[in-house]
This record gives sequence, C-alpha cells and structure tokens, in this order.
Amino acid sequence: METTISKKVSLQETQKNFKAYFESHDVQYVAEDAVFINMGTGEETRGREAIGAMLHYIYHVAFDAHAETISYLVTEDRAMLEGYFTGTHIGEFAGIPATNREVRVPLCVTYELENGFIKSARIYMLGDVMMRQLTQ
Repeated sequence: METTISKKVSLQETQKNFKAYFESHDVQYVAEDAVFINMGTGEETRGREAIGAMLHYIYHVAFDAHAETISYLVTEDRAMLEGYFTGTHIGEFAGIPATNREVRVPLCVTYELENGFIKSARIYMLGDVMMRQLTQ
C-alpha cells in the first residue's frame, strides 16, 4: 500500500500564488488535471498543457491582451476574479480575421483550488460584447 502525503498550503501562500497567477497566467499554478470551462459556450479545456496553450492563444495570438483586475477574493479552496479582458485583436478569433480593434470585455472567473493549485475555472466573459467590439 502506497501512502501519499499532501502538504496543506497556507491561505497566505495561496493568496500570493493567485496574485502571481492573475498577473501572469503562468500555468505552474494550475493542477495537471485541471479543467477550464467557458460558461458562454460550454467549451472545456482539460489539463495544464492544454490550458496553457489556450491562454497563450487568447492573450498572445488572437489578441495582444491582459486581464485588468477590478477585484479578487481568495480562500483556501476558492477564488474569484472580476475585471476586464483588454487588448488589441491581432489574429484570427471565432472566424474573424485580425481587425486591430481594441477590446475591453467584462470578465468574471471563479476558481476551485486544491493544495494551492487551480483545479477548475469557470469563465464568464460577455461574448456578445466581444463580438460587437470586433464587428462594428
């Protein structure tokens, strides 16, 4: 029988990690088996590597963008971010070629945490606002 010992991460350490994650989107803070769900489309991205590729595409390929934080809360097992997805449309997104238009889209993400890592994220981004900004 194999015993696994998991270290409980302090609230202070979890808060520090999440502040760093919110600023960088570095997937070192994402669990290997995490799942990110786009609540507007139902699309799921599973696993650290796939989540990293999705974040890279959104923030650096389709857009030159960042998350502008309004507020966030972090507990031992949950976190929430409210803000805006802000940037320039520089590559194909949702079938729309690059427009070089600026976007600023309301965003809220809720996270479930385990041992200081993100286990899941539910992303609430107003897709209709994004599409109006890209097409009008």
